Amino acid sequence: MNWHHKTVFLTGASSGIGEGLALAMAKKGAVLGLVARREELLRELAEKCEKAGGIARAYPADVTDPSAIEEAFQAFIHEFSTIDILIANAGIGGNDESTRTYHPPSVKKVVDVNLMGAVNAVHSVLPKMLEQGHGQLVAISSLAGFRGLPRSAAYSASKAALTTFFESVRLDVKNKGIDVTIIQPGFIRTPLTAARANKMPFLMELDDAIPLFVKAIEKRKKFAAFPWQLATIVRAGKFMPAWMYDRIAGRARYRE
Repeated sequence: MNWHHKTVFLTGASSGIGEGLALAMAKKGAVLGLVARREELLRELAEKCEKAGGIARAYPADVTDPSAIEEAFQAFIHEFSTIDILIANAGIGGNDESTRTYHPPSVKKVVDVNLMGAVNAVHSVLPKMLEQGHGQLVAISSLAGFRGLPRSAAYSASKAALTTFFESVRLDVKNKGIDVTIIQPGFIRTPLTAARANKMPFLMELDDAIPLFVKAIEKRKKFAAFPWQLATIVRAGKFMPAWMYDRIAGRARYRE
């Protein structure tokens, strides 16, 4: 893929995977619409992207607010006219006592950000892609969406729903010039995972993971899961009988 002047609308851009993706694409000459709530960090990132060789605009917005995302996207389109790639990356872990005790507002917050934030972005972007007759929708999901994990009910549910939502969208747009890529990473060292005390299996450094995200987007893969070791284990778990899965997965302590 030639990234030069490719227009990319990226949610959850201010830190972690979003920041890493923004800088990697900026170095390749992409045009970036950066969306996140933290305005100061977002504007600092936009400056870094411009220095790296890209074009970047900051759109402070909450992905759970559909009108705010629509307004941000319309501002992006007004300036750059076209949209090549949406990367729905915004997400939270919900790794706290309130979600582990299934407190409804806390669970809803995780689902609102991780699932509905992506839905809001697709709703804003997809009509323009259909009008153009081309585009790519990218979901940053998780291996945690394959099966329910201990102390992760809200997060696993939100990522499972995100994966199936984008898979359904792919079926709906497959003959309309739109590609859909679902990326399911394992554990990556980011601010989202920094507070965990226990060892996370096959933990990847962000700098090692970002090229895998970019490669999946460039190749327009339908699914990409990594690291391969953890992806293989998780996929095997999908086919385990419930008693076996419960025995093995129940020992996990990496969300503590």
